Amino acid sequence: MPERKPRKDAARNREAVLAAADALFARGGSPDDVTMADVAAAAGVGKGTLFRAFGDRPGLLRALYEARLEPLREAVESGPPPLGPGTPPEQRVPALLDAVLCFKLDNRRLALALEESGTGSPYQAEHYRHWHGLLRAVLEQIPGLSDSAFTAHALLAATRADLVEHLAGPEGLPRERLRAQLADFTARVLASGTRKGPPSAEG
Repeated sequence: MPERKPRKDAARNREAVLAAADALFARGGSPDDVTMADVAAAAGVGKGTLFRAFGDRPGLLRALYEARLEPLREAVESGPPPLGPGTPPEQRVPALLDAVLCFKLDNRRLALALEESGTGSPYQAEHYRHWHGLLRAVLEQIPGLSDSAFTAHALLAATRADLVEHLAGPEGLPRERLRAQLADFTARVLASGTRKGPPSAEG
């Protein structure tokens, strides 16, 4: 028996929920203030519809995050330089990190809500494992760079949503300064990772 396609009204409801959640998170304030009841009311659907479509609040956050992230994923997977796969790794690493930082700056409340949701380790989340795996693979292409897995973790730590929120919010650092600081940090990490160790005392 062929699999039944989702009903048109279910697809419409899903789009309405994502649009409503998007608008609520964009208004600012604490991401914890946005509840499933708020989203359901804004979308004009029942809470039962919301839970059937997304499972729970983290499921809704992931779906909204992925929808916003799709253009960036496409640029990374098949786009031109500096994000696309044809870029030299020394140039692609800082470009990838800059893109992640800009995405989180543009989606501060949503990124913070997603990274703080749930009780599991954030390092096991699908979106984190995706970026870590991608960054690690690119780092492995840089000659002389050791321990690409740890380096990928260390670099991604500089783009954590809670840090971005703190720096852009309470610290009040301008967007371009944050980008410049991340670029400088990335360059120093890559330089130290490929630098040869100190000469032997016997020499």
